[in-house]
Amino acid sequence: MKWIKWPIVSMLLLILLVGCNQQQEETKDNKQTKDTANKELEKVTLMLDWFPNTNHTGFYVAKENGFYEEQGLDVEIVQPGEGSTADQLVASGKADFGVSYQEGVTYARVNDIPLVSIGAVIQHNTSALASLKEANINTPKDFEGKRYGGWGAPIEEAVIKAVMKKNDADYNKVENITLGQTDFFTSIGKDADFEWVYYGWDGVEAERRNMDVNYMMLKDLDPALDYYTPVIVTNEKHIAEQNEMVKKFMDATTKGYEFAIESPDEAADILLKHAPELNADLVKASQKWVSEQYQADATQWGVQKADVWQRFADWMYEQKLIDKELKTEDAFTNEFLPKK
Repeated sequence: MKWIKWPIVSMLLLILLVGCNQQQEETKDNKQTKDTANKELEKVTLMLDWFPNTNHTGFYVAKENGFYEEQGLDVEIVQPGEGSTADQLVASGKADFGVSYQEGVTYARVNDIPLVSIGAVIQHNTSALASLKEANINTPKDFEGKRYGGWGAPIEEAVIKAVMKKNDADYNKVENITLGQTDFFTSIGKDADFEWVYYGWDGVEAERRNMDVNYMMLKDLDPALDYYTPVIVTNEKHIAEQNEMVKKFMDATTKGYEFAIESPDEAADILLKHAPELNADLVKASQKWVSEQYQADATQWGVQKADVWQRFADWMYEQKLIDKELKTEDAFTNEFLPKK
């Protein structure tokens, strides 16, 4: 009996040993497969223009929902540092993609900097010149004798000067104050009488605070000012040498923004997960408003029109913001948007 039991025990031990070895091999194989899959993802950098906000939600949705990974991309979303802009880093190849503005791309192109806009994040210019209602600034004529607080960009002076001239007002009667990167709610009515804001963020927040604010939407002051802001940019080298990667990035990004259009509440939650420092109530309210602006009246999200680029470039040339005319066909492309 003892002789019979020992072989059985030996066999059981052998089976267990073989099973453990197989399990270890399978675990090792699975880990190797996973590591290989991770190695196969192409690392891509997206440089934002500012801190994360509802202009950027589609990127975070695409990352969180695995849309980039489905395209074989490992996308890192980063914020610009001191002294560097998305335009500079993308043009130099230090970032693959960036968030910019039509005026920034126009400046770049006329100075032979190889920046290209590959998608409009929002279809219409949602920025405005804003003032407290008590300041009684209702038309550009009312800018006379008032203080404008801005971040010091040449386009600010050009826009205010042009819309005032159109309304028979004297720009020389405006006091131009450079506030830099300031908070509208702490400076308006104190350091300045009117400022340039983006309605989807500051305008929505003013509503939440029940503030009485007057807005002059730039697109309503002059059709030329209904330009694309923001836009997604890359450089010419990527378009020429990494065409497929650019297409994959835009395929996934389009899915991210389409998700945000259809499901603003869920999209807001995703943005807050990646940027928990933001005010949740503001993000929710802003996302609801901005999600309706992403595509607006366009045939699809991201599409850009040549006449919008040409009209604004002509305006910039007339205002002497650029010293030569823009070749619009070099400044933007719809080539990388999914075919609908």
